Amino acid sequence: MPTVKVRNLKNKEVGDVELLDAVFGVELNESLVHAALVNYQANGRQGTSATKTRGNVSGSGRKLWKQKGTGRARIASLRSPLWKGGGNVHGPQPRDWSYQMPKKMRRGALRSALSERLREGNLIVIDEFSFAGPKTKDFLGAVETLKLSDDKRKKVKTLIVDSLDNANLILSSRNVEKTKVTNSFGLNIYDILYHEKLLISKTAIAELNELLDPKREGAKDKEEAPVKTAKPKKPAAEAVAGEAPKAAKPKKEVTAEESPKAEKLAKKEAAAEEVKAEKPKKEAAPKADATPEKPAKKVKADKEATDNE
Repeated sequence: MPTVKVRNLKNKEVGDVELLDAVFGVELNESLVHAALVNYQANGRQGTSATKTRGNVSGSGRKLWKQKGTGRARIASLRSPLWKGGGNVHGPQPRDWSYQMPKKMRRGALRSALSERLREGNLIVIDEFSFAGPKTKDFLGAVETLKLSDDKRKKVKTLIVDSLDNANLILSSRNVEKTKVTNSFGLNIYDILYHEKLLISKTAIAELNELLDPKREGAKDKEEAPVKTAKPKKPAAEAVAGEAPKAAKPKKEVTAEESPKAEKLAKKEAAAEEVKAEKPKKEAAPKADATPEKPAKKVKADKEATDNE
C-alpha cells in the first residue's frame, strides 16, 4: 500500500496516510480514461444548435418563371438551397448527445487517473482546510505557502477535494481563478485531467478509498442480485445400481363420507346391480321354418283359373 505524507496549510508534515493499491496503485489505461472523458463531455453538451431548412426560411412559394421557353434553368421555389437566402441542407438539428457508460468503467477510469497523478507527484494530501473566516487573502496565502509551482506569477490549475460543508473554504476560493472545490462524491474524470494539482483532505482520502474500492463494488452487486432458488431435480428414469427402487406412494382413496358425489355414484351402481340380478335372461325363441315357395308354373295356372271364373 502506498504511503503519502500529510501536510497542513503551513506546508509542514503532520503524519502519514495509507492509500489502497486497488485505488491509487493502478496502471494507466489511456483508452479507458479517454472513453470516460468523451462520455463526460458528451453528457454535458446542450445539443441546441440548429439551422433553417427550406421549410423554415421566409420567402415566396410561387414559381418565379415558367418551366420552359425562357432559356433559363428551371426553378421551383425561391427558398431552394441553390439560391442565396435559401434553406440549409443537412445542417445540425437539436438532439441529445448523452449516452450511458457502465459504472465500473467510469470508476476504473477515476482510479487510473488518480494513480497517475500520484505517480507524477501532483497529488497532495492536506490534514484539513480550516480558515478563520471567508477571506480570499487567507486562501491565497495558504496556496503560496504550499509552493505548488516554482513560478509565483504563474497560476496553477488547482482542484481541492473536501467536504462541501466547509463554507469558509468555498467562499474563500470561489473568486480565485483556475481553482475549483468539490467533494469526493462529485469528483469526475474531466476535473482530474484538467487541473494540474490535486489537494485532497484526509477525510476525502478515506471516502475515496471506500467509494472506489473494487471489492466493495463486487459485494454490492451480490447484495443487489436476486437470490435464485434451486429447482428440485426430476428423478431419473432408471434406478441407480445398488439401490432398491422406491415404491410408489399409494393413492388416497376417497370415502363416501368425504365426498357426497362418490356416495351418490355408489348408490346408483348398487341399484343397477340389483335390477340386473332380478331380471332373468330372455331365452332365445326358435326360429320358424321358412315356408316353401310355390313353383312359378303352378302360380300361373291358379291365376288363369280365377280369371275364367
